[in-house]
Amino acid sequence: MEKYKVEGMTCAACVAHVEKAVKKVEGVNDVTVSLLTNSMEIDGAVDDAVICKAVEDAGYHAYKKRSNSAENSLSGCTTTGRDIDGSNSAEYEYSAQVDLRDDFKDTTTPKMKKRLFQSVLFLLPLMYVSMGHMMFNFPLPYFMNNNHIAIGITEMLLAIVVMLINRNFFISGVKSTMHGSPNMDTLVAMGSGISFIYSVIVLYGMTYYMSISENYKAAKMMDNLYFESAAMILTLITIGKTLESYSKGRTTDAIKGLLDLIPQKATVIKNGKEITIDAFEVRKDDIFLVRPTEKIPVDGIIVSGESAIDESVLTGESIPVDKASGDEVSVGTVNVSGVIRCKAVRVGQNTTLSQMIEMVSQSAASKAPIAKIADKVAGIFTPVVLVIALITAFVWLFWLQADVGTALTHAITVLVISCPCALGLATPVAIMVGNGIGAKTQILYKTATALETVGRATTVILDKTGTITEGKPRVTNCILNTNMSMEFSKEDLLQIAFLLEKDSKHPLAQAIVNYCQTKENKGCVKDESHLITEYEEMSGSGIRARINGVMYYATKGEYVKKHIVDSKKYEDFILQNNVDELLLMGKTPLFFSREDEILGVILVSDTVKEDSARAINGLKKMGLKVVMLTGDNAKTAEYIAKTAEVDEVISDVMPIQKADVVKEYKHSGEVVVMVGDGINDALALTEADVGLAIGAGTDIAIEAADVVLVNSSLSDVVSAIQLSKKVISNIHENLFWAFIYNIIGIPLAAGVWIGITGWTLTPMFGAAAMSLSSFCVCMNALRLNLVTKKLFSSQKNNKQTLETNITQEISEKAQETNITQNNYEKNKEKEGISKMTKTIKVEGMMCHNCENHVKKALEKIDGVESVVASHEKGTVEVTLTKEVDDNTLCEAIKEEGYTPLN
Repeated sequence: MEKYKVEGMTCAACVAHVEKAVKKVEGVNDVTVSLLTNSMEIDGAVDDAVICKAVEDAGYHAYKKRSNSAENSLSGCTTTGRDIDGSNSAEYEYSAQVDLRDDFKDTTTPKMKKRLFQSVLFLLPLMYVSMGHMMFNFPLPYFMNNNHIAIGITEMLLAIVVMLINRNFFISGVKSTMHGSPNMDTLVAMGSGISFIYSVIVLYGMTYYMSISENYKAAKMMDNLYFESAAMILTLITIGKTLESYSKGRTTDAIKGLLDLIPQKATVIKNGKEITIDAFEVRKDDIFLVRPTEKIPVDGIIVSGESAIDESVLTGESIPVDKASGDEVSVGTVNVSGVIRCKAVRVGQNTTLSQMIEMVSQSAASKAPIAKIADKVAGIFTPVVLVIALITAFVWLFWLQADVGTALTHAITVLVISCPCALGLATPVAIMVGNGIGAKTQILYKTATALETVGRATTVILDKTGTITEGKPRVTNCILNTNMSMEFSKEDLLQIAFLLEKDSKHPLAQAIVNYCQTKENKGCVKDESHLITEYEEMSGSGIRARINGVMYYATKGEYVKKHIVDSKKYEDFILQNNVDELLLMGKTPLFFSREDEILGVILVSDTVKEDSARAINGLKKMGLKVVMLTGDNAKTAEYIAKTAEVDEVISDVMPIQKADVVKEYKHSGEVVVMVGDGINDALALTEADVGLAIGAGTDIAIEAADVVLVNSSLSDVVSAIQLSKKVISNIHENLFWAFIYNIIGIPLAAGVWIGITGWTLTPMFGAAAMSLSSFCVCMNALRLNLVTKKLFSSQKNNKQTLETNITQEISEKAQETNITQNNYEKNKEKEGISKMTKTIKVEGMMCHNCENHVKKALEKIDGVESVVASHEKGTVEVTLTKEVDDNTLCEAIKEEGYTPLN
């Protein structure tokens, strides 16, 4: 898709004309124009100059968003420059966001405010003269008293100034009309222009009557001057445009918020020196330094140092993640504690945050299917209004025998009350706000179509592994054979399991090794120096090896029954320990044996995520059918389905069969949402009406999907659908009010109801109504921001609960540590050993991770017995068993990236 910037569009009619003009160009397959972002996307191989000429011929201006040019670049550029050390020329890859900031910068509102101030400045004296004096007898300068010609000329001059200030309405209106595509500016320009021209004619009439000394007729004609209407129409429309511009700017706040996450500066290491440069000048493979509280400038890999990284901007998780050498870090995340050195791996448009921003901005610029309704109406709206205004003038003038002034008043009011802008903004502002809400909560819609369609879902199909379940097998049961002929403990079983499985790459083996190395079981891995010989991985059966001269096995149950023990002993062990019941729960057993005896069995399972059942229940409450689709065996699938409470389960399917299942549901009339995370889900994600990719999944799955759930949580599937429903509802509201406003307002302006109700409108009231219509549509869309409090409150509560549990756990451990320390100190006192405590003020500690880093560094020093660090107080208390120099303590703190103040 080629991207262009389009200038000069003011309403939905403009959008329709630009789209119509570009679609006529040979080679253009599809075109999407956005009034909100003033952008255009084109699908097709067409020369840029041809596209721009087609837009120019339609009465607007367009230029391409270049990706590899230093000039007019809006999506990223490259340019030649000197290396940071000044020695060599090299290419710097500019970040996409450097220019996207300008793309979403609100430059219109300040200009509109200036125009509005200037207009009001000249409108006030015009209103004083025309209405204040004429209606309320406000005093005028002596030379204007009873001088009707002077009053008329003054009104005309003031009106001309206001018209010159707002000349853009006339320029745009004339241009669009000359190109056969009248727009909103045409209506405004005609309304104001006709009022002014008619008033000038009346003014000349007044001079005629004055010349023949019929002053009373000249005075009577003062009532037919509409100079104040000509100026008031423009000023009121400018008020509406200013409010509209302000509210439109608010709809892009989410994208601006993402852009603000990108740091402006970066510290790179060149020739052993630290040099500060603009963040967008960092190139791939550069080494950059990040100190505590600083943001990561580009995606990279830590090459030295340890730290805790606040990744909440990407994952939504508020708890910092510990990172060490070899771990990845992402742009926009915050270094909470230690100093780290990283190598840049993804810069510019390729960073994680850049891709998120690009995805959100593309979605905001695209069109939802529902927008086609407004587009069709907008394409013919302005010409229809012009015809209605002409008919209105004709009817009042010739049929109702009204005077010219009355006929023109109604015709002008029809022109200025009509508002195609509200129609044009009804859909895009809601889409933009919805995308922004999604971006804040890590739900990324790739297109407006996806945002609309996901809310119409009737069936949600969920992949099992990695979507409903964790996707990583874990040990759930460890059962020891209590009928062995020798003394053998659970710890001994885990020791043998670790020795057999530690060199295997099989996922089940890795799960067992990880289990043996957990804090609770690490004592079981007593000694790795055993003599292991005859190690063999038996294809399809398991592993065997001789350990210290004794043959041990880690195998399937069938192998045990055939080669280790007789079937009676095997069945007795299974029955005695209820292994069959565990197998029905979808668990995979691995039997451990010694020569001719079963030692025990370890069961491994892919466990259901904590929030899966709650999320699935939320989907069912919305009336959606929930189906689990998996390539796993029927027993495992049935158990997981029962645990997660899905409506239907389909198991033993190959990747291509998953897509066939999705097709079947679509053919039955269902609107299908597919949720997956793996390569084997890519076909199904593409085939579904909307594909949702779990953010922790593969790149292929994310590429194939229409919506990306960065948090990898099924709860976000519920939120994504609920948000879509809210956006659709908001679009319907906007379209309703846009249509109903024009349906009621135009007949009222034309005077249709004057015979029944006596209601009518002046051009000034019509302009005021029009000026507020678009603003109201935008503000209604901004109401969507309120849904975040309801839609995502459960997620916040869950996170708060998690954080509370972690805090309680830390407190309990700290309490245990204090008790142990107190007992230790009492024993020391009994033994007559003296101790001393030093308190050091430390700057830079921000969380418990910071405290731990400082604590570990100080505890390595000989003579340091214990350390109590507090990031809240900014202090570290060190208990010493012997004298330790203050400089030694301070240096240890500095090495961790913090500043001792003592």
